[in-house]
Amino acid sequence: MADEAEDKTEAPTPKKKKDAVSKGDLLQSKELGTALMLLAGACWLLFLGPLFVAGCKNLITSGLSFGKRDLVNFDPAGAISRLLWPAALPLIWLFGLALIAAVASPAVLGSLGFRGGALAFKADKLNPLAGIKRIFGLNGLIELIKSIAKVLLLGGVGYWFLSRHLRQLINLSSLDAGTSAAVVGNLFGSAALALSIGLIIIAMMDVPSQIFQRRRRLRMSKEEVKQEHKESEGSPELKRAIRQKQHEVLSGSARSAVQTATVVVTNPTHFAVALRYDRLNDSAPLVVARGRGETALAIRSLATEGAVPILEYPQLTRAIYYTSRAGHGISEELYVAVATVLAFVFRLDQAQAEGLRQPSVLVPEDHRFDENGRRQA
Repeated sequence: MADEAEDKTEAPTPKKKKDAVSKGDLLQSKELGTALMLLAGACWLLFLGPLFVAGCKNLITSGLSFGKRDLVNFDPAGAISRLLWPAALPLIWLFGLALIAAVASPAVLGSLGFRGGALAFKADKLNPLAGIKRIFGLNGLIELIKSIAKVLLLGGVGYWFLSRHLRQLINLSSLDAGTSAAVVGNLFGSAALALSIGLIIIAMMDVPSQIFQRRRRLRMSKEEVKQEHKESEGSPELKRAIRQKQHEVLSGSARSAVQTATVVVTNPTHFAVALRYDRLNDSAPLVVARGRGETALAIRSLATEGAVPILEYPQLTRAIYYTSRAGHGISEELYVAVATVLAFVFRLDQAQAEGLRQPSVLVPEDHRFDENGRRQA
């Protein structure tokens, strides 16, 4: 186990994090959720608690008394509505505050949303060895420190609150029942507010520890990172095999010719034509290789390996493919179009530095073909 932990030295990749989230491994803090829930309850007690008590008092007093008008104008539905609404409204607010508190905790941690993987059965949770490791490992030590801090902080808040309001609590016996209930409710709400503040302080300690533990839990070994890269980008062995198969489509002389080409024009993958033009030795642009389908892919692959510029000119590519042969010059009618492309290639570095786009070319109407070699009208 120790060796395995030492091997996991790499930070988790985005894919690893995404997979963990889909499986329900989220950043979460029970302390933050408890603190927000208690804070919502404390605010409700302090601000809406008196309204709830008044509504309950009205429900009891008005509900147990009736007069002649109530018998003459008998309206049970309206009476129930009038009696229940003052008490129900604060309860609706309590439900809303609790819902906001429940949603706020994962939202603050960036874990808001439903993940079906969180409900899936996890056999490792039943493994006693894993449980012992959690208890006596680093996570257990962090939980122990957190529990001690919680006891000390909340105990201190409770002691401070009781010592400050002890005389007020002793004097409750001298007050009437209504006043005593109001005082107790106010004190209870204040105590809940003080404890919730203490829990928020605990949560501020817990959240960084949860971030640390989750990052540690998701760490990867170098082999895992390498394997993931293979799966996402494709195995280098597979890529090598594909390139080899593509290269086998062309003859040896054609492979050499492509890598000495000046430019490759494409359509963009169905057709490919490799052109060479040496201003000192060639009187006209020469077609060194041409092909479609697998052959076109092979030409593109070889051009990429040889750093030969590849430009997409669908109409021009088809025109050269259907009017020229490998080892021969291009049709005279295509000189202007090809010259425009070559001029751009010869100053390609300057064009890229200046952010210039490749120029458009005009192919003569009688040299326009579709993919099946039919002349286009």
